[in-house]
Amino acid sequence: MLIVPENRIAELVTPEMAFAAVEAVFAAMARGEARNFPVVREALGHEDALYGFKGGFDRSGQHLGLKAGGYWPHNLERRGLINHQSTVFLFDPDNGKPTAMVGGNLLTALRTAAASSVSIKYLARPDAKVLGMVGAGHQATFQLRAALQQRQFEKVIGWNYHPEMLPNIAKVAEGAGVPFEAVSLDGMRAADVIITITSAFAPSLMAAHVSPGTHLACMGTDTVGKQEVEAALVAGGPVFPGEIAQSGSIGEAQHAVKAGLLSGGQINPIGAVINGAHPGRSSAEEITLFDGTGVGLQDLAVAAAIVDLAVEKGIAVKVDF
Repeated sequence: MLIVPENRIAELVTPEMAFAAVEAVFAAMARGEARNFPVVREALGHEDALYGFKGGFDRSGQHLGLKAGGYWPHNLERRGLINHQSTVFLFDPDNGKPTAMVGGNLLTALRTAAASSVSIKYLARPDAKVLGMVGAGHQATFQLRAALQQRQFEKVIGWNYHPEMLPNIAKVAEGAGVPFEAVSLDGMRAADVIITITSAFAPSLMAAHVSPGTHLACMGTDTVGKQEVEAALVAGGPVFPGEIAQSGSIGEAQHAVKAGLLSGGQINPIGAVINGAHPGRSSAEEITLFDGTGVGLQDLAVAAAIVDLAVEKGIAVKVDF
């Protein structure tokens, strides 16, 4: 078995690698060539942590495995560690033997950012100029960097529950040569694309805060009860999830589905747009929504690419197992 530790991931994975892997996985899922397994995600009753497993099998890429990990909300303040902690395990699909263990923290951050970036590529208006950020934590910086690669944004606007954190994303925007402005939620009406990336259990972004033609990438809701966006806003246009079952059970769409506001005809996988089976945005006025719940297959695909490069560079550690 090969081990690629977390402290070597940064020299191996790139945003471009993550984007290509995530795009390919979404397409394979829509073709029926890859299957995401049901998510296990539970409160530990210890340290206020959430812990679980995401996995699946991609026949086209021959990726089999799982990611184990979760969210420890006190890590940063108490231990100087990031709050999200995870590890990816890969297995040989021909015989079931473990083949690799890969550090999953940076990997997860990059593949999550890649997912919203893919949605912007396929669903945002070509003339999108203003990018809105709802959330300013650690993951928001990755989201912003990836989004800036998909359109020629002329301005970034941001809102956060804790305004003192907004300099995190202001620094990223200004480092890319794009001006940043802190706004109220009403100010989000100026955005052509909005990324929500919080850990909230109550909506902050309402229909009144979003203008016609906006593309929403909702990335923070991945657990029963979480919510970033008003259910009526989700139900107001087509929803393109990374994975349909997760979207309605643990994603942003769960609340609209539960309330009977969202029908099956409004939900189509983002992979169908990538494959050309669905046209995606139907007009310049339509509000489109990507429901990014985090698909385990993405972790496996990025991890496999990391392992290949680690072997090539002599970084992977081989152990008998």
